[in-house]
Amino acid sequence: MTTVVETRPFDVSVDVETLASLTAREREVLRCLARGETNRVLARQLGIAERTVRAHVTSVVRKLGVGSRFEASLLAFHHYEALTEEATAS
Repeated sequence: MTTVVETRPFDVSVDVETLASLTAREREVLRCLARGETNRVLARQLGIAERTVRAHVTSVVRKLGVGSRFEASLLAFHHYEALTEEATAS
């Protein structure tokens, strides 16, 4: 028996205002998510607690209007250059 799973396409578009609404730290966390970093690694790199990383990730997911950390990381991967430009412009 074969099970057919219907998939929904994930829209990786995001407007400039949404990216601009992220704080510098949230953009930094999002760039790390795009590289596939774990919360533990992220916390060590940024010199903050894992709990703080989780708070940033939760905030990023909410602000981007995505359903999960994975979706946020996909979006960040596709918009990595824009996130980097935002960081240098700030």
